[in-house]
Amino acid sequence: MAEVFFADEQTDEPVDGHRIAALADFVLDAESVTARAEVSILTVDAATIADLNSRFLKRQGPTDVLAFPIEDAPWQAASDDSSADAPVLLGDVVVCPAVARRNAPTHAGTFEAEVDLLVVHGLLHLLGYDHNSDADADRMESRERRLLARFAARHAGDPR
Repeated sequence: MAEVFFADEQTDEPVDGHRIAALADFVLDAESVTARAEVSILTVDAATIADLNSRFLKRQGPTDVLAFPIEDAPWQAASDDSSADAPVLLGDVVVCPAVARRNAPTHAGTFEAEVDLLVVHGLLHLLGYDHNSDADADRMESRERRLLARFAARHAGDPR
């Protein structure tokens, strides 16, 4: 089982850190990520994510989620379950619950569903998914929907 580190660095919106960590663990397992993998998920306020967005992506204003891979091709190392002792550092996913709250009604529906989607989206970016083309976006969105449905079913007691 991969190591998931969660830190709530904001006070704007209450988040369920245990659920977020469980979702991250579920996604990494579903994507066959090695037990040696480590990922961090942080929730931050709008000012912090706006600063990160500006510094690293040269985009202005707050966004909902950012993904920062640590290794050049972490998705390749993530599925390598060799006997090496060194951890595979996938990277960081940074979510802004305040932006998630604002976007939820027109996007995922509920605040919790929006945060879940952002966590999955960020993790898939760390694993090499992107949405640079229509085909890539369709592939990524399809994978997000399948993972979220399976996670929801598992939490509802359905063993799918």
